[in-house]
Amino acid sequence: MKDRPSWDMYFMKIAEDVSTRSTCIRRQVGAVIVKDKRMLTTGYNGVPTGISHCTEKTCLRTIYKVPSGERHELCRGLHAEQNAIIQAAYYGVSVKGAAIYVTHQPCSICTKMLLNSGIESFIYRSPYNDPLAEAMIKESGIICKVLE
Repeated sequence: MKDRPSWDMYFMKIAEDVSTRSTCIRRQVGAVIVKDKRMLTTGYNGVPTGISHCTEKTCLRTIYKVPSGERHELCRGLHAEQNAIIQAAYYGVSVKGAAIYVTHQPCSICTKMLLNSGIESFIYRSPYNDPLAEAMIKESGIICKVLE
């Protein structure tokens, strides 16, 4: 019998698969919210339902030359973490006490949303330079793990 992946690796692989649905032209991010080793919701980054996908000509971040990690509001899309939380709200699923597996470290906006949603741990693979997010994670005492 072959070796089974750890739970962390299993859910991170699912987050990576979810990221393949991303419609963002700059970065593909996937997220999975998990509680008691059960998936609750998933999310990937992209524009809201019913809005046309971004292209090189319509991406606000490209048009205005917005550097990564700045001015998150200048984007037509939602982040993967936001979409995972929205799906939970849409279907009436509590995420209190859950963990989120994300392909990239949550930004400061997503960190605030995740903290207030009751998610208790963040597991991610790729670090993201956002000092405010890092400071809030440290102050909150949230469990944070980087998977290599």
